[in-house]
Amino acid sequence: MSRLQHRAFEELYDRYAIPQSEHTVDLDQAFEAHRRSLGREPHDSAGQPGDIILEIGFGMGRATVEIAEQNPDKDYLGIEVHAPGVGKLVSEVDRRRLANLLVIRADAARVLPEMIAEHALAGIHIFFPDPWPKKRHHKRRLVQPDFARLMASRVRHGGYIYAATDWAEYAEWMLAVFSATAGLQNAADGFVARQAWRPLTAFEEKGLAADRRIYELMFRVL
Repeated sequence: MSRLQHRAFEELYDRYAIPQSEHTVDLDQAFEAHRRSLGREPHDSAGQPGDIILEIGFGMGRATVEIAEQNPDKDYLGIEVHAPGVGKLVSEVDRRRLANLLVIRADAARVLPEMIAEHALAGIHIFFPDPWPKKRHHKRRLVQPDFARLMASRVRHGGYIYAATDWAEYAEWMLAVFSATAGLQNAADGFVARQAWRPLTAFEEKGLAADRRIYELMFRVL
């Protein structure tokens, strides 16, 4: 962790974090409390739940911050275990004065079943997860049948799961897993074209520099 990342993590994390818990968190309430702490107006004066998008494994958070800044009408929750990335993200959130992005530093495998209520999310983003390319390591991949079912249960009807990777074999793996998950329907015939709202990530740029194809998947929750 760089000196600046460490300082941001120490000084800013608590301001932009939802503490890890073993109990379900009211995400709408958490975001509205955060907005009040910044002196901002609530998203919806009628008190209706808003759109909350979860990103699993945001890395250094560059794309996460850009998406949140470009879509102030939605709320974004990032999960990441990597402290330097968390430090970098909260420093950018603070610099840009974003009121619609919070973070949880924890393992998504614990956060989703313990902290996120069923149908609480409008969508889930998974951008360039570790492909664990060696066959003996495939069991460590984030996208597995049980986890896909868990993700689908946390997204409301009509919401989506969006994933991108530059590893062809992992793309086919995710396509097969999501296609076999009850309650999910592919939004395309196979892979989808890149969505205009999704900015480039640092990992993606490395993949493009190595002439790797980018594969994108979008599945709707029925």
